[in-house]
Amino acid sequence: MCPETASVSVSYYVGTLGTHTEIKRVAEERVTLPCHHQLGLPEKDTLDIEWLLTDNEGNQKVVITYSSHHVYSNLTEEQKGRVAFASNFLAGDASLQIEPLKPSDEGRYTCKVKNSGRYVWSHVTLKVLVRPSKPKCELEGELTEGSDLTLQCESASGTKPIVYDWQRVREKEGEDEHLPPRSRIDYNNPGRVLLQNLTMSSSGLYQCTAGNEAGKESCVVRVTVQHVQSIGMIAGAVTGMVAGALLTFLLVWLLIRRKDKERYEEEERPNEIREDAEAPKARLVKPSSSSSGSRSSRSGSSSTRSTANSASRSQRTLSTEAAPQPGLATHAYSLVGPAGRGSEPKKVHHATLTKAEPHPA
Repeated sequence: MCPETASVSVSYYVGTLGTHTEIKRVAEERVTLPCHHQLGLPEKDTLDIEWLLTDNEGNQKVVITYSSHHVYSNLTEEQKGRVAFASNFLAGDASLQIEPLKPSDEGRYTCKVKNSGRYVWSHVTLKVLVRPSKPKCELEGELTEGSDLTLQCESASGTKPIVYDWQRVREKEGEDEHLPPRSRIDYNNPGRVLLQNLTMSSSGLYQCTAGNEAGKESCVVRVTVQHVQSIGMIAGAVTGMVAGALLTFLLVWLLIRRKDKERYEEEERPNEIREDAEAPKARLVKPSSSSSGSRSSRSGSSSTRSTANSASRSQRTLSTEAAPQPGLATHAYSLVGPAGRGSEPKKVHHATLTKAEPHPA
């Protein structure tokens, strides 16, 4: 968007103060501050030109001068390369040119020309205008039917005052460019517009334009009003999905717990001890000094038990054979030495046994 050219007002009056001019220009443009004279033509050697700047805070400084056939400048780092004489100052045009303009160039400039004791003064008041920065469009409120919505628009920088204007952008044939009927502008903050009682027809594209003397900038924002029923259906669907996910998680957790419990019971079952079970008997083992002694002791015990068993069988056999038969006088075998039930049998020798000879009846 091309910036609008600021108007230039020039006022003249005759007197010792010279000519007064007021100029407004937009930043980043070029400006020429006028200063004309005819005093240098007869005697160029005595010509002196001086430009002074008084800023908005009242501080005065020399910008550029011509004296004794030399040009002297007292430019700051910000002014170097941008401020210079616009034309042939020796021929009568001592105008000052600034390009590109910056807000710091704003102030009151004074051109003083002296030659042969005569003076010419020119005063120029320069005002630098700054175009509004691109505004930021925002929405505040709910985008549902029946709700209120606020459109907010503001530029961060720019020469005051800045004027804001909201309107709808026509996207289809027949659409209205005006704001909805129930719209209110906040005059204390012109960048705010309240849209009351939204309807489906309130949906569309809205544009905010911020403008001042230097130019205009704009931004757009889309408004999409949602039906209340649609919002309820979406909320219900979301709630159902969340509940289903929680139920699935609970079932999986219960299944895992059950499997862990079964596995734990299977591992603990072999280790269970019945309360009515008989405690295991302790087996005492007599310690031995060596394995050979243990084996000898076991061998001796086995031999003793074998001898005792043989003696017992022999005693039962002899008792059977010694049973008395009718008509015969028999003498029974007898064991020499005491032999009682429950006592350990002793080894039987043949010398202790006597056999009775049968006698005829």
